[in-house]
Amino acid sequence: MCVCNLAGAGTQQYRIPNMAESTDMDQLLNSFKKFAIHGDTKATGKEMNGKNWAKICKDCKVIDGKNVTSTDVDIVFTKVKAKTSRVITYEEFQKALEDLAPKRFKGQNKEEALKSIYQLIEGKEPTNVGVTKVAKTAAVDRLTDTTKYTGSHKERFTESGKGKGKSGREEIVEHTGYVGAYKNAGTYDEKTKAK
Repeated sequence: MCVCNLAGAGTQQYRIPNMAESTDMDQLLNSFKKFAIHGDTKATGKEMNGKNWAKICKDCKVIDGKNVTSTDVDIVFTKVKAKTSRVITYEEFQKALEDLAPKRFKGQNKEEALKSIYQLIEGKEPTNVGVTKVAKTAAVDRLTDTTKYTGSHKERFTESGKGKGKSGREEIVEHTGYVGAYKNAGTYDEKTKAK
């Protein structure tokens, strides 16, 4: 990181990142966006809620159980967000990491700790731990094999085993005036003409 005074800018300093740092920051931003939209179909990726903040800290091992706990993560989230807001922006996210870095990496100076905490998060994606997987056992195969169904259940599926949907579950009412399954339905007119 180069800190420079630009001509005509007075005493204000500007931080100009070198190329390696800008790619690292891109990876950090990508991780932020992926975690920000995790589990929320309406999320834009520009703001992160408290649940996803806790998830990024847990998944990326920022929470180690000794130096940084889930309580610390919640406190930092509350501290950096705007008073009435329920989400943090990317800039607030970086500020939160700055607050957690010295606590997580106690033996390092502030910049080294911040770099270390960034490395924990860069390029990571949310994990889907605890997602139910499809069971593949003989019992499940037997229960889901539609060729072995009998009676009225058999009629709910086509020959290929694909479900018929609503037409397979409901009795279709025919407004013919005859009782269901009557064998001589539609023969009344023929009998009356014959007489």
